[in-house]
Amino acid sequence: MGEAAGLAALGFWLFLAAVVVAGIWFDSRKRESQQETLRRVVESGQDIDPAMVDKLLAAGAGRDRIDRELKVAGLIVIFVAPGLALLGWFLSALREELLGVMLGVALLVGFVGAGLLVAGKVSERWYREDQG
Repeated sequence: MGEAAGLAALGFWLFLAAVVVAGIWFDSRKRESQQETLRRVVESGQDIDPAMVDKLLAAGAGRDRIDRELKVAGLIVIFVAPGLALLGWFLSALREELLGVMLGVALLVGFVGAGLLVAGKVSERWYREDQG
């Protein structure tokens, strides 16, 4: 049982690392694509509209509405929590104590999701105040 738990933990951390690396790679490719678009416009000799340049560069500069992103992440995470509880119910057929463990994990994930939703709501209020 100890080796299986160790392999499960290793699998989790490898998955987490893969998600982080994929996110970094995606952002890098997005930025590269934006720069390539600007390069092609310049090479074609067309007039460059400053508003278009600002819009194109702003999309990759973190100026997106973070409040919306937090809310979406919160909703996704909240819906993972019941799935974890259900997984615990299935795993309890193997070992009874796994249900309690997975319910605890599901509760933790649910709280993380709720925290993301609250952070989205708070940052939405800040966004509105900044827009004045």
